[in-house]
Amino acid sequence: MSNEIITYRSSGVDIDAGNEAVSRMKAHIRSTFNPNVLADVGSFGGMFSLAGISAYEHPVLVSSIDGVGTKLKIAIAMNKHDTVGQDIVNHCINDILVQGARPLFFLDYFATGKLSPTVAEELVKGIATACREAGCVLIGGETAEMPGIYSEADYDLAGCIVGIVERSRIVDGSAVQAGDSVVGLASNGIHTNGFSLVRRVLVDTDGGAFSLQDTPSCLTQTLGEELLSVHRCYAPAVLPLLNEFDIHGMAHLTGGGFYDNIPRILPADCSVIIDRRSWVVPPIFQLVQDLGNVPEPEMYRTLNMGIGFVLIVPPDQAPLLVHRLNTAGEHAYIIGNVNRGVHEVTIV
Repeated sequence: MSNEIITYRSSGVDIDAGNEAVSRMKAHIRSTFNPNVLADVGSFGGMFSLAGISAYEHPVLVSSIDGVGTKLKIAIAMNKHDTVGQDIVNHCINDILVQGARPLFFLDYFATGKLSPTVAEELVKGIATACREAGCVLIGGETAEMPGIYSEADYDLAGCIVGIVERSRIVDGSAVQAGDSVVGLASNGIHTNGFSLVRRVLVDTDGGAFSLQDTPSCLTQTLGEELLSVHRCYAPAVLPLLNEFDIHGMAHLTGGGFYDNIPRILPADCSVIIDRRSWVVPPIFQLVQDLGNVPEPEMYRTLNMGIGFVLIVPPDQAPLLVHRLNTAGEHAYIIGNVNRGVHEVTIV
């Protein structure tokens, strides 16, 4: 046996760095708190009071969990981490928005090979920013230093959200019927899905055509800046309209794109036809398709192609819904319609 003294730090885990990271995070986390929060930062469990829940006759909690995926490789290479913090919150909020829920609180999970308090703080700053903008509390999380699982600079980021909806107001797609219109809301670029394909085609360190500091002729910013564009949150624009319009279904266009996400909210006897000419596909998608020689169906199944969220409504309500969304700062379009037939999406 060696006489070497082995400590947790010499094994790769620095408790002091963890404490510093938490100290740096506290102000950002507390900035999201509201009177429903009953435990301070550092408690073993986050506590959220349901005071005021009497406003609901039959309240239903809606939850979701997700990660940022390999977009993190871009954030690490660019040494810019706040935007992926916003991504994970907005992604999760959109997932429960689909069922008509508004967010209550969010928890994050951050795991890394070697903890940098600066990186951890930047991530949490981004998470807190997105939570504040959506009226959501950052109520807790976990920071894990895991040498041997991750290399020193690498990390993973995931999040869990809990929201609430009145049972009678749940949007589940069961009301969708032939003749309905499909309204699309513009994305902010790639968002957080399809980055394994995008990196392979575009990023030189993965075999692609450009460095992250290059500005391809079709873009107005560097490739790295374009790819780190924040995943849009649609809740501020959509939630106020749920009681004003007869919204039959909603879908968040993430992994699976048009072909896999829209059918999740369609009755078995309904199909959707999407008119790809009804909106302008942002240049970043055309760049991926052209340089990667990616088949068009693959593009619409892997990426959002400029549409991040869809709503299905009666055709007579669609024009006014589009107007109201655009007035709220969205870029909304009528992009298709529902027909009776095979349970699928067709893009024409």
